[in-house]
Amino acid sequence: MAKPQLAYNVAADAEKGLLERLFRLREKGTTAKTEILAGFTTFITMAYILFVNPQILSETGIPFNAALAATAIVSAFATLLMGLYANYPIAVAPGMGLNAFFTYTVVLTMGLSWQTALGAVFVSGMVFIILTVTKARQLIIEAVPPVLKYSIGVGIGLFIAFIGLKNAAIVVASPATYVTLGNMKDPGVILAIIGLVITAFLMARQVKGALLIGMLSTTIIGMFMGVTKVPTGLSDIVTLVPPSPAATFLKLDIMGAVKYGLVSIIFSITIVDLFDNIGTLIGVSRKAGLLDKDGRLPGIERALVADSVGATVGSLVGTSTVTSYVESAAGVAAGGKTGLTAVVVGLLFLVSLFFAPLALLVPSQATAPILIIVGVLMMAEVVHIKFDDFTEALPAFLTIVLMPLTFSIAQGLSFGFMSYTIIKAMTGKFKEIHPVMYVLTVLFILHFVFGIAE
Repeated sequence: MAKPQLAYNVAADAEKGLLERLFRLREKGTTAKTEILAGFTTFITMAYILFVNPQILSETGIPFNAALAATAIVSAFATLLMGLYANYPIAVAPGMGLNAFFTYTVVLTMGLSWQTALGAVFVSGMVFIILTVTKARQLIIEAVPPVLKYSIGVGIGLFIAFIGLKNAAIVVASPATYVTLGNMKDPGVILAIIGLVITAFLMARQVKGALLIGMLSTTIIGMFMGVTKVPTGLSDIVTLVPPSPAATFLKLDIMGAVKYGLVSIIFSITIVDLFDNIGTLIGVSRKAGLLDKDGRLPGIERALVADSVGATVGSLVGTSTVTSYVESAAGVAAGGKTGLTAVVVGLLFLVSLFFAPLALLVPSQATAPILIIVGVLMMAEVVHIKFDDFTEALPAFLTIVLMPLTFSIAQGLSFGFMSYTIIKAMTGKFKEIHPVMYVLTVLFILHFVFGIAE
C-alpha cells in the first residue's frame, strides 16, 4: 500500500528538482507555491489588456478576434520567454501607448495599412535586438537626458487618457473649438463615467485587479442599461474553439514599411519601448530585491532580448509592440522573485483564449476608464521634471503637450528632442548635450524640412 505514496513522493521530488534547476528558487529565497500565487496576482492585474488591445487594434481594420488571439498568444510567448530565458518575474504584453501609436498615428493619421504598420513593428523589434546585442542600447540610454525620459512617459499618459475620453464620448470633436464636452445625458457617456468612478474607487482602495474588476463591473451595468449585449448562454462567455490569428498571421508588409521610409516611426517605437522596458525592469526588480549593490540588474540583457524577440514575433502574429508590464509589481509584492511567476502568467494567457467570447461583450465605455486611469498613473513621473529650469521645462512641456494635441507620440518626441538640443546650445550648456542628441536633432529637423517618414 506504500508503493503509490512512494511513487508520488519521487515524482514530487523530481518536479521540485526541475523547478529548482530552472528558477533557482532557494537561491532567490522563494517557493513554488509563492511563485504560483504571485503569477495569478500579476495576471489578474493586467488581464485587462486582453480586452483593451483588440478594441484599439480593431480600429485599424484588424479583425477583432484575430487581434484578441494575437494578444493572448504573443503575451504568453513573450512572458514565457521572460520567465524561462531571463528568469525574472516580469510579464510582457502589447504596450499601452505603443498600441495607441500603432493605431491612431501610424494607421489612422498617416494612412498606412495595418500590414505596413506591423512591418514597422518587425523592423523596430530587429533594431531593438541589435541594440541589445551590440551594447548600443547603453549608449542611447546615456544619450537621452532624464528630463526627456520622464516627459515621454507623462506625454504618453496624457495621450492615452485623451483616447479614453474620446472613446467614452466625454470629449468630442467641435468645428469651433476642435474639442468640446460630449453629451452628458447619453447612456454611453453615463456608463463610462460610472465605470470611471467604480474603477477609481477600487484603485484608491488598492484592490488587486482593480482595472479588471472595474471593467467587468462596468460591462455588467452596461447590460442593464442596454449599452451592451446580455449573454444568452454559456457560449457567450466560454468556447472550446479559441479564436485564431490566421487573419493577421504573417500578413505584415516589411518591404512596404522600409520603402515608405519610416525613420521617425521606427525610432519612436524603439525609443519608447526601450525606456518603458528599462524603467519597468529596474523598478519592479528593485521592489523584488533583485538589483546588485550598485543598483544594476544582473542579466538585464536577457530580459531585453526576451522583450525584443517578443515584439518581433508579435508583428508576425499580428499585434503591436510588446513591452514589460509595470503590473508585474503586483506579483512581486505577493512574493514573486523568479521566472516561475512569469511562466504562470504566460500559461494563464493561453487559458484565456477559451474565454474569448467574453471580450465581445465588453463595450468601449468599459475600457475607456482604464485608459484614463492608466494615463493618471503615467503622470506620476512629472514630479521629477525641473520646471524651475526653463531649459528643462520647455522640452518637457513640448514633449508632453504635443503628444495628445498632435495625436502622435512621434511628433511629441520630435519637438522634445529638437527643443532640448537647441535651447541647451543657445544658453551655452553644451556639456549637458550628448553627441548622439545632435545627430537625432538633425534627423528630426530633416524629417520636418523634407517630409521624411511621412
